[in-house]
Formats: sequence, C-alpha cells, structure tokens
Amino acid sequence: MTPRKLFYLALGSVGVVYGDIGTSPLYAFREALKPVAHDGLTRFEVISLISLMLWALTIIVTLKYVLLLLRADNEGEGGTLSLLALLMKTANGHTAVLLLLGVAGAALFLGDAMITPALSVLSAVEGVKLVAPDLSSYIMPISAGILVLLFVVQSHGTTAVARFFGPITAVWFLVMAIVGISHISDDFEILAAFNPYYAVSFLFKEGFYGIVVLGAVFLTVTGAEALYADLGHFGRRPIQWAWFVLVYPALALNYLGQGALVLGDPQTMSDPFYLMFPKWALPFAVILATAATIIASQAVITGAFSLVRQAINLGFLPRMEILFTSETHTGQIFLPAVNTVLFIGVLFLVLTFKTSDALAIAYGISVTGAMVVTSIMAFEFVRTRWNWSLPVTAIVLLPLLALELIFLGANLLKIHDGGYIPILIASAFIIIMWTWRRGTALLMEKTRHTDIPLASFVSSIERKSDHSPAHVPGTAIFLTSDPESAPAALLHNLKHNHVLHDRNVILTIRTVNKPRVASADRYKVEQVSERFTRVELLFGFMETQNVSQALATLRKTGLKFDIMSTSFYLGRRKLVPDAKSGMPYWQDRLYIALANAAANPSDYFRLPANRVVELGSHVII
Repeated sequence: MTPRKLFYLALGSVGVVYGDIGTSPLYAFREALKPVAHDGLTRFEVISLISLMLWALTIIVTLKYVLLLLRADNEGEGGTLSLLALLMKTANGHTAVLLLLGVAGAALFLGDAMITPALSVLSAVEGVKLVAPDLSSYIMPISAGILVLLFVVQSHGTTAVARFFGPITAVWFLVMAIVGISHISDDFEILAAFNPYYAVSFLFKEGFYGIVVLGAVFLTVTGAEALYADLGHFGRRPIQWAWFVLVYPALALNYLGQGALVLGDPQTMSDPFYLMFPKWALPFAVILATAATIIASQAVITGAFSLVRQAINLGFLPRMEILFTSETHTGQIFLPAVNTVLFIGVLFLVLTFKTSDALAIAYGISVTGAMVVTSIMAFEFVRTRWNWSLPVTAIVLLPLLALELIFLGANLLKIHDGGYIPILIASAFIIIMWTWRRGTALLMEKTRHTDIPLASFVSSIERKSDHSPAHVPGTAIFLTSDPESAPAALLHNLKHNHVLHDRNVILTIRTVNKPRVASADRYKVEQVSERFTRVELLFGFMETQNVSQALATLRKTGLKFDIMSTSFYLGRRKLVPDAKSGMPYWQDRLYIALANAAANPSDYFRLPANRVVELGSHVII
C-alpha cells in the first residue's frame, strides 16, 4: 500500500469508523461527574475520572480492538457476524452457543444503532442553549428535525456525503485537540491522570459510587465496536494509523483539557465540553459538533444496513429489499425496512427522553453487552484459529473480559432509570432472529418428510409409459433449498400442467462462511440425467445474490440455455400455525408474519421478472 493510498484510507476511516467514539467528549465527562458531585467535588475525584477515561481508551480500544481484534478478520471482513461465520467452520460441537452469541451480539449492535443517533444529535444541539438561551425550548424539535432529514436522505445513498465525512471529522478531532491543549494549562496537575494509581484507588475509595461512575466512564469508549465492524471498508493499517496519529491523541487531550477546566473552575462541570470554547467560538463549535454527530449517526445507520444484510445471508433474518446507492461500491446499500424501523426507534427515544442527560443514563448496556459477546467469541477464535494455548489465551483475554463485565455490571445498575430500553430493544431483535432461524429449520424438517428423492424421481419420470408427461421446448429452472429432493414447484407443475421441459435445472443457492466467493468457485454443476442438471450457486455473506448474473457466467462454461426461453419456477408456501408444532403458538405467528413480510424471491435473487412462475402450497408449521 502506497503512502498516498494509506493516507486517504486513514482519512476516510476517521469519518466512518471513529464518528461515534469521536462524539463521546460531548457528554462522557459531564455524566461521569454527576454521581461524585453529590457531596462536593474534590481534585482527587476529577483527576481520577480523567484517569479512568484515559485507561479505558487505552485498554479496551487500543489493546483489544486496534491491536488484537483487527487481526481476527474473515478474509478482510470484521464484526460479530463475520467472526461467527469464521468460528462456525470449526464449531466442534459448540454450534448452538456460538449462534446464540452471534445473535445476541448482532441484536445489541442494532440496539446501539437506535440509541447513538438520538443521544449524539441531542447532545450536540444542546450547545444552542449556551449560544442563545431563548432557544432552549426548541432543542428537541431541532434534534427531531435533523434526525428526520437524516433518515429521509438515506435512500439517496452516501457516496456524495461520504467524500466530506473524513475531512469534517478530521477537523472535529483537530479542534478537540487544540481546545483541550489550550486548557491543560488551567491546572497542570491534571497530567497526573496518566498514572493508573488514581483510577484504581478511586474505585476502591468510592465503593458503590465508583461502580456507578464506571457506567458513565464507559461512554468514553462507545463506538469501539465500529472499529471491528468496518474493518472490511478500509483495512487494518489505515484504521490503526488513524487511531494512533489523530483520534487517540485528540480524545486524550480533550479529556485532559476538560479535567483541567473543572479543576480551575468547578462551576464549569455543568457542561465542560462547550465551556472550553470562548464565547465567540461557541456557534462554530455547536455547528461543527452537530455535523460530527450527524456523521456518527450516518456511520452507525449504514453499519446497521451492512449487518442486516449479513444476517439475511446467514439465515438469521428473512429476505428484505436491498437497494444499491452506488454503481462502484457494493457496500453502499439501503434497506427501506431497516431504515423505517431505526427511524421510528430513534424518534421514539428523542421524544421519550427529551434530553441527552436522560438518554445517557439508558446508554451503555447495549454497547457493553456487545463488547462482552465479542470478547467471548474472540476467546474461542484465538484458541481454535490462532492455536493459542489455554493459559496464554486466559492471560491475554480474561482481564479484558473481566473489565468489560465490570462495566456491564455498572451499566446494569441504570436499568430502573431507563436502562431497560436497550435491553428491550436487543431482546426484541434476539427473539426475531432466533424465531426466524428456528422456524426455518423446523419448516425444512417438516417438508423433508414428504420430499421425494431427486434421483428416484428422475428415474421414474424418464421411464417411458403411457402416463409420461408431455415434453415442451425450453429450459425450466427450479429453485430449491434441498438439492437432494425434487422441488415442490416441479411436482406441482407436473401435477397441474402435465408437462416437462427439454432441460430442467435444479438450482440451489447457498451462503458460505466467508465474505466473498471467487467467480471460478461460484458454481457446482452435476448432470443428473439427459434432461436434469443439478446446479449449486455459492455466494459470500457480504455479496448480492444476483442469480441472473451468475447464470450468465455459467452459460460460458457449457450449460446451454437461452434466457428468453427459460422459465424460473418458485414454490410459494402459505404457512398455517399449529399449536402442536416445535414452537409456541405466538412464535409460529411471529414466524409467519416475518415470512409474509419477506421480499419477493424473484426481486431478491435478481431474476428476470417476466420469466418467473410461482406455484403455491399450504404447509402447517
């Protein structure tokens, strides 16, 4: 990688990868001060809080994510589901546990994708009350308006906006560093925060309040999961360079500046971030902060789109409409259904909590939960994929896991103050994904009992007799999930139309546990008989399953058919709930609702609309 390319990739990663963590200084230190200020604020407490923040950034973000997890990639891709797909290759009997962890991690990330835009935009717009106090009553409507606009423009894509993400966020970090440096001189004793003694002794001295404070301190590292999730967009080196050269120094300097400001004037603890700016610069600071929070929100929304596509391809969610907003970047996608759900959730949070102070209390549980899940999966990964011994794995990862569990416990203390919101959101997503996974498995198990082996069917259908179906010219392609059985659509076609095409292709589409599949490995072809061919198309979990395009490539290998004389036969099932099935009745209803809401297979697989024939059947589940 040339230095020029490394620079541009690192700059781009500043906007996309670090947008969320870069907006934490707006509210993290302010929230951490509140639990300890109940009986007056001491110098020791201020220094200790900054020390906790600096060491949280160092241990969790730098050591765990930047130096360790960025190396645990699935052919260049990162994130919870990428790690799950990698671990499934060597599950060794732990499949159910890994699936549960993967579902939980994905659900927690989606919960974070709802809370982050609401909290970030509210905290930035609240700077208006320092510039124009008369506008304080308009903070919530302005925030809601910005969020409405943000979600409305999602369908237009992020290509044009993305060009400005990196530079604007880079300016944001530089401004934070400069304003932080300008205030460190307010009280140089703040530099003692680099000594971990203050962080550790504070926790022992404060007792219960120390644990409560940790819940707010954790706001410092929110967004760290994006480092891993966005690995495939930029690569490991640019993300690491951006962290060490710009992001980490800027965050550290800004937190030190906030701490020194409060040491010099305890009255500034009400909003130490904005009060670091001189009055003449406050309007600029509010505008820049708002832009940074919009970018952070955009990054987490597009991250949710990417994660949902992975979940669909890995079988955790039903098919959804996926629109591409860029002709050159396949990762820039728009999912209308996901956008609508996120928009409703974010707007509900803004209208319910109304202020960033109230919402910050509810924040943290989803993020800490996702981090704990990632650490557990990383523990299994380094043992099975990197062949680390158990003692070495324990020495490296157990302290990280213990620290994250402490943070999780601290955040769980906020359940009664609104912390139940992210738990409810994540639980809803877990139920949806687990129901879809379980229901699909049960459906396949039920239909398999009535399936006819393909070999036996072909042998009997091609046997000459008076009851042989009429033969018609052209090619029929039957989509099925089980290549060993005769597709239901084929059986229905014979039963009702009494015809058999000259060429019949039994087509199965599979998603493999890696991001992408090379063109040469895309397909497997097996000639079952003179009239029947079995074809298996393989796609990676990050790819668009464009069947028409794949079949066009397949024709070049010798499979002869004319697309204009080819018909695609799809089986459409009408599902009927059964209280005696393998799932509770309510879960049956949920699975049926999800199946009915799924995107049309012909659209999802990019089949030619005028060549598709659907044949229906009833299935009791």
